[in-house]
Amino acid sequence: MAFLKKNYGWMIVAILAILPLFILSNMFKIDITNGFHLSLVANGGKEGLSTLEMLYHITGEFAIRWMTAVLTCTPFFILFGVTNLFVRQAMGIATAVWSLLHFIIFIWAEGFLETFTQVNYVAGFIAVLILIPLLFTSNRKWMKKLKATWKKLQSWAYAAIVLSLLHVAILEKTWIIYAVIVGLGFIIRIPVIKDKFINRRKNKATVA
Repeated sequence: MAFLKKNYGWMIVAILAILPLFILSNMFKIDITNGFHLSLVANGGKEGLSTLEMLYHITGEFAIRWMTAVLTCTPFFILFGVTNLFVRQAMGIATAVWSLLHFIIFIWAEGFLETFTQVNYVAGFIAVLILIPLLFTSNRKWMKKLKATWKKLQSWAYAAIVLSLLHVAILEKTWIIYAVIVGLGFIIRIPVIKDKFINRRKNKATVA
């Protein structure tokens, strides 16, 4: 019970990140009659998309959503004083995993060399490269090992979100939603604005 009380935050994030994978698994067909053979279910997509296109779209959508969620953690703390490093790490891991899945499916559909044919593909590829070291260092062991360097490394997440927004912006209009959320988060981080929110929150707590 004590374990659940201490770790329920990142466990909820893990469940939310894993659940969509069960939906995606319905788009695959496994045949073990003559060895292991993995294939896609025919007509598994919606809105005129093929199964592979649907997988590509869904994984990309979840990747940008989790990335946006990670970057709202600091503004959330500034506004409400609530923070949990391990929840944030779990969100970061979810971001990296969904981004890697998205990239793997892209390679499956288009081939690796296609990555370098368009600006948005290159931006997405660089974002994935940035997320890989962040994925493997998002744990307590690397926090202790890297110490102050750990925060500097994790700050590269900002570059990843900018590149991801560029990647999405060229593809579709939904990027505006994420850009607004991330933009507001950066505005709240501005020292003058940040201090006002923190002081207001502390004053309310004192009065209460």
